[in-house]
Amino acid sequence: MRKGVLEFCILSIIRQGEVYPSDIVEQMKTANLHILEGTLYPLLTRLKNAGLLTYRWVESNSGPPRKYFVMTDKGLDFYGELERTWKELADAVHALTQPLQQSSSQESQNQL
Repeated sequence: MRKGVLEFCILSIIRQGEVYPSDIVEQMKTANLHILEGTLYPLLTRLKNAGLLTYRWVESNSGPPRKYFVMTDKGLDFYGELERTWKELADAVHALTQPLQQSSSQESQNQL
């Protein structure tokens, strides 16, 4: 499950536009989801090999060329599926946890 959530988060970042891997790491860190480059690069390669991502090389003034990733049409379709699955899961978790919160509140009110 965690792997799927990690893919969803990474694809969410890439869906916003062309991105360099260190930018993905920074955005994940900002969201308090820490990921190591040693985890990210194999995942990006797997997503590229599945046809969900593509990349282009950009020359750098301060080092080797950089690889910038962007989502393919197939990747956008896959992202839509992940988004629907995430919403279904979040709704299911909410449905299971919400009644407990409501009944606890009602019990508290009844005791007053």
